[in-house]
Amino acid sequence: MKATLTVSLGQASIAGVKSVNEDFYSAWLPSGVSLDSKGMALAIADGVSASTGGKQASEVAVRQFLEDYASTPDSWTVKHAAQKVLSALNLWLYSQGQRQYGETGSLATTFSALILKSHSAYVLHIGDSRIYRWQKGALECLTTDHRIPFKNQQSYLARALGIEPHLEIDFRTLELSQGDVFVLTTDGVHDVLSDSALAQQLTAYPDLQTCAEQIVQAALEANSQDNITCQIVRIDSLPEVNRELFYQQLSQLPFPPDLKAGQVLDGYKILRELNATSRSQVYLAEDTFNQNQQVVLKTPSQNFNDDLAYIDLFLHEEWVAQRLNSPHLIKLQTRDARARTCLYSVVEYVAGQTLRQWMLDHPDPSIAQVRATVDQMARGLRAMHRLEMIHQDLKPDNVLIDQHNTLKIIDFGSTCIAGLMEVQTVLQHNHIVGTASYSAPEYFQGARGTNRSDIFSLGVIAYEMLTEQLPFGEIEPEKASKHKFNYTPAAWHNPKVPEWVDAALEKATQPNPDKRYEVLSEFIADLTRPNEGLLANQRQRPLLERNPLKFWKWLAGLELLLIIGLLVYCL
Repeated sequence: MKATLTVSLGQASIAGVKSVNEDFYSAWLPSGVSLDSKGMALAIADGVSASTGGKQASEVAVRQFLEDYASTPDSWTVKHAAQKVLSALNLWLYSQGQRQYGETGSLATTFSALILKSHSAYVLHIGDSRIYRWQKGALECLTTDHRIPFKNQQSYLARALGIEPHLEIDFRTLELSQGDVFVLTTDGVHDVLSDSALAQQLTAYPDLQTCAEQIVQAALEANSQDNITCQIVRIDSLPEVNRELFYQQLSQLPFPPDLKAGQVLDGYKILRELNATSRSQVYLAEDTFNQNQQVVLKTPSQNFNDDLAYIDLFLHEEWVAQRLNSPHLIKLQTRDARARTCLYSVVEYVAGQTLRQWMLDHPDPSIAQVRATVDQMARGLRAMHRLEMIHQDLKPDNVLIDQHNTLKIIDFGSTCIAGLMEVQTVLQHNHIVGTASYSAPEYFQGARGTNRSDIFSLGVIAYEMLTEQLPFGEIEPEKASKHKFNYTPAAWHNPKVPEWVDAALEKATQPNPDKRYEVLSEFIADLTRPNEGLLANQRQRPLLERNPLKFWKWLAGLELLLIIGLLVYCL
């Protein structure tokens, strides 16, 4: 049986001495695929007492957070997903408070959440609810109360959901151990029960539901003047590396044989082979189950039928394609009810040519053509970046142009997915990068790629389209870590490249990622119109670097004048 993350849970809440309970709590404990990709989540909230709609705010915050977090893309990291959801929730509470009650802060609540995924715990916190960890007999508070001291030993809340449009969230990550216990409380508990009192209850009541109820009762007996809520979760088991089961899952489908025209595989009739390498074969086929629609079948090479890392990557590419939706990204053929008898993937067929072939056919494109090409690729990359995916192998051979001049990026085998990086898997691959001449320098230093790494690759392609050269020359993979990334101005190869376009290309291909464009839209903007700030920096450099043609013309003119002067002098 597959080992997975399992927990025990106890929860209790009472109004206490108050007539209304403005605390709210809940937990989302999925199984199967959702557990692997999103983990499980607990949340607790305490409606701000000075807020007119505190009870409504706490319930909406907890319910909506858990529901919306579960619906975020699998590719997002926990931090990115949670922050997106909380920021949207905060704006909703802020605006609805004004709309419903006529003043800001009317729908306000504290909020603390614990997300458990794979072998990690993620803590999110706003306000003065608390999250503790009980580990090896020691109790540690993982959150900081956002309260500011006031007179007469009183204090007021400095942060809460719904108070103002801008939201600042405390976030931290911890490694999980089996047996860890996490305790979530509102201030009706921890304002009257010390850490040692909580520890005593945790020791005395191993059954978590009983323990939560006893902590609530102890707080009431300690004269708590607020609503009282407690959640307790214990890590009973963690995902284990079950190699035999994992390998069996990867290997359950056999590799297909080499296919010939006329053969039919699961309803796909092979028309012809489009491409073959040592790693895969690509075929044009007709889907006989779907009105003979033309599709592309990609099959793994028999050379790797016992290479589990290769099989994992082959499946990884299909996983990525399933989650992408953009006219500038190749689409995976929608899976239907038919069973697959072997391992392959099916994508849409694009009748056209690669960008590489287009560049060979158009060696002198206009600035407008290059800009339009780069803009379409940027749109595809932007769709990936929004899902926290980095392509990592962008090059002219991995871009198709259809009959309507629409560009589509293909080949997601090297794509890095932030959300999956949080999950500990059996197979740990060496960091995958694409073709060395188009890959960002940070890859060769062992760093993880970012969206700026894709911007580098896009800049290299734009440079090559304009000059038929590469900004840093051909790079050999085995020597890439020692390669000197000294930018060659585009005007050296093509005097028609404007200075302002060259400045944009140079910024996009900066060896230091911190000096590159932060987002794709900035690069596109600077390819559309001159960026005076970039030009000012450019003009501070020697003329030979900025405009070599002008430099050599100037030098030749000076030499000509000297020669004429010498001739006149001699005569």
